[in-house]
Amino acid sequence: MGKRIFYFILTNILVMTTIMIVWSVITSFFDIGRVGGYGGLETLDIGALAIFSIVVGFTGAFISLAMSRWMAKKMMGVRVIDPSKNMSAHERELVEKVHRLSRAAGLMHMPEVGIYNSREVNAFATGPSKKKSLVAVSAGLLQSMDDDAVEGVLAHEIAHVANGDMVTMTLLQGVVNTFVVFLSRIVASIVSGFVREEMRFIVHFAAVIIFQILFSILGSLVVFAYSRYREYHADRGGADLAGKDKMIHALESLKRQVNNVRDPHQDDNAVQTLKINNKRSTNMFSSHPDLDDRIARLRAK
Repeated sequence: MGKRIFYFILTNILVMTTIMIVWSVITSFFDIGRVGGYGGLETLDIGALAIFSIVVGFTGAFISLAMSRWMAKKMMGVRVIDPSKNMSAHERELVEKVHRLSRAAGLMHMPEVGIYNSREVNAFATGPSKKKSLVAVSAGLLQSMDDDAVEGVLAHEIAHVANGDMVTMTLLQGVVNTFVVFLSRIVASIVSGFVREEMRFIVHFAAVIIFQILFSILGSLVVFAYSRYREYHADRGGADLAGKDKMIHALESLKRQVNNVRDPHQDDNAVQTLKINNKRSTNMFSSHPDLDDRIARLRAK
């Protein structure tokens, strides 16, 4: 998995920013009670702000979750394979592998299976629930990897679905969003208290948006850290489903090939954490740990 979290965080920022703008416009136009005053800390109702922050924070996270499968298809240009229609032998084999691994993982509903046209060697899984999930692989992966490596990659993605990683990620993002909304309004109220009264609404409005984006970026460090942890867990799950040797072989194949193949026409940063491997170097903003470390942990399992 490689492209999910950056996209998930970006969607959250956009959703919450939209909610903030719409809410501010509505409260200003109808002159109804505002959550979070803009005349200094003394105007704040902390209890109401806390409740408001929880509602907005988790609403943004769950809207992003609901949109995840649809947005991934659109952004990556995924062609979903329909098992009820005529399939090529290549497509049939891919669908059968995903379904077999899904049944082994105890999934009651089979994921959608798709292929996206890219030279990169990667795959991803996403979806709002185990019942409505998607597993997609790149054309480059299918062309470059042998059957055992492909099975290891698919097992890793199925493990993400079976573990309910997207739902867990959504709950974590909801908590992060709550703090982002709460703290951004606290700071905005402090800032607006230093300007003339006739300017306070505009300053408060701008400050909320700016600090919300800044705190969202800082909060993403927590989400990225959890993403790195879940990759180890999905590797172990993939090893249980496909076999330890196939999972290690898949990661070793990725290590050999992923740095040599890059599609210059596809900017994949926006959904990087969806995939099994992140091509960027490992740091605080990496969604995936180092491949060498992942391989070493599997060998020691």
